[in-house]
Amino acid sequence: MSASSPPRTIPFYQVDSFTRERFRGNPAAVCPLTEWLPDEKLLAIAAENNLSETAFFVPDGAGQALRWFTPKCEVELCGHATLAAALVYFQHRDRHASVVRFQTRSGLLEVRREGEAMRMNFPRLHAELCPEPPPALRRALPKGPLEFCWSATKFFVVYGSEAAVRDAAPDFGALEKFHPRGVAITAPGETCDFVSRYFAPSYGVPEDPVTGSAHCALAPFWSERLGRKKLFARQLSVRGGEMTCEVYRDRVDLIGHAVEVVRGVMEIG
Repeated sequence: MSASSPPRTIPFYQVDSFTRERFRGNPAAVCPLTEWLPDEKLLAIAAENNLSETAFFVPDGAGQALRWFTPKCEVELCGHATLAAALVYFQHRDRHASVVRFQTRSGLLEVRREGEAMRMNFPRLHAELCPEPPPALRRALPKGPLEFCWSATKFFVVYGSEAAVRDAAPDFGALEKFHPRGVAITAPGETCDFVSRYFAPSYGVPEDPVTGSAHCALAPFWSERLGRKKLFARQLSVRGGEMTCEVYRDRVDLIGHAVEVVRGVMEIG
């Protein structure tokens, strides 16, 4: 680029997901593109943003192709950044649309407007009992879990009370060694159906504020325990967040709100 050439820029948005309030929920960066940049550039942008996820989407036929990057790597599925990308699409790409369809590494993900909220249709993930959890996992977490389960790239550890989840102080250095598995801790809720927290230090995310993808397994797990298909969930991070989950045979709907916090352009060279 010559000294007189203008810098190349892309649109940039920051959105707080699974909340109605700014500065709560889970912040995600969203960069709509006209075509894909090289993967190393996408990862560099995500590292620069230093948020748990940066979402990139480009036009793809009748829908959009969507990818998600942590500061360290690309991921297979992300809920809060999908919610953020849908908000940006509805507000800045097609204000009249009621639905957006994203093609992703986890298949087709459809997001529909539902009043002020958005309903995301995600794959249902099964959590299986882990009768012999790694001893190091027990040592990395506070004492007192009732059950250990696993699903896809996540461990799920069940506690008996909301307080046990809220007050947990895990060993992040020890949890980092379980890559590629993140770790969710969960319990019945006092003012909701169930609560959780989620830790993924090996992905550059010591504690994720609100984790949509984890609820693809948590919601079916608690649906079976509580005998209900529709559940209200809260994630007990410092920022906090909430969503409604509806469980079907092979899919899960995650319903939540999102608010835009930052709008601008990013210079990328």
